[in-house]
Amino acid sequence: MRRLLPLLLSATLLSAACGGGDGPLTVYSGRTEPLIGPLIERFRAETGIDVEVRYADSPDLAATLLEEGGNSPADVFVAQDPASLGSVALAGLFTVLPAQLLDRVPAPFSDAGGRWVGISGRSRVVVYDAGTVDAADLPDSVEGFTDPAWRGRLAIAPTNGSFLAFVASMVLLDGEEATRAWLEAIAANDPATYPKNSVIVAAVDAGEIDVGLVNHYYLLRLRDEQGDTEAANHFLAGGPGALLMPAGAGIMATADRPEDAEAFVEFLLSAEAQAYFATETFEYPLVPGVAPALALPPLADLRPPEVDLSRLAEALDLATDLVAEAGLL
Repeated sequence: MRRLLPLLLSATLLSAACGGGDGPLTVYSGRTEPLIGPLIERFRAETGIDVEVRYADSPDLAATLLEEGGNSPADVFVAQDPASLGSVALAGLFTVLPAQLLDRVPAPFSDAGGRWVGISGRSRVVVYDAGTVDAADLPDSVEGFTDPAWRGRLAIAPTNGSFLAFVASMVLLDGEEATRAWLEAIAANDPATYPKNSVIVAAVDAGEIDVGLVNHYYLLRLRDEQGDTEAANHFLAGGPGALLMPAGAGIMATADRPEDAEAFVEFLLSAEAQAYFATETFEYPLVPGVAPALALPPLADLRPPEVDLSRLAEALDLATDLVAEAGLL
């Protein structure tokens, strides 16, 4: 990773650091410490607010919050995906965020009820071996990978949260039966299965598999670590395969330090923090005016499906069941 860019907080954010209850601000983070830890350290340094962080996978933390309910010590939940945020929102555990925070991000990338706000975006893409696959031969939608021409050439990560969220979006967009049919057709095409996106990208780069369904930023991270790659990203032209999933944050309704929690979320939406996501994690900044990494097409040029991200949590269990029934789990 390159050195963290200087992050200067606004006077408004600094003035918000006026405390609340006793003890530190408690953040449950489904984003790993290497990804978000530097931002939390900068927040601590600039505001003087003490922060205690609990790191785990987003779905696991969402399940913990559901179990803890009103007794949770968490003030803020930062999640990797909208489905995890949605499950907490559906349980009524988030407070509604103020308009001054929600208005910073385009409405499609936050909760329709204002209970969580997107902080960075990850587009679903097809990663492919540019040495053996002609980009012109790649389908414009995921439906194209059911063609027998792709038998044994496609990699997926069926247990990965982003893949399951993608399938959940297909359920919402196309319906249960169409999703079931697509999964069964993919299974019949003998896909290679991997545990996570980063492994798929490495396998494509090594020539082990031709194409894979992943999130866009894994290839950019690989290039940042090792330089040039044989792999390249192909952005699909709409449909579930072009889903743009925000990581996001919500404030717990039972937060002991609501003012500090609001200051923390405001910090994540500052231009400086958004620039960090662009240059250090290679995600899409969601606050207008902050450019993505040079290797990426502008956010406005993407064609994600018009799906209510607030509802992904509703379809996640069904999506998981359909993936299992297709024999992919």
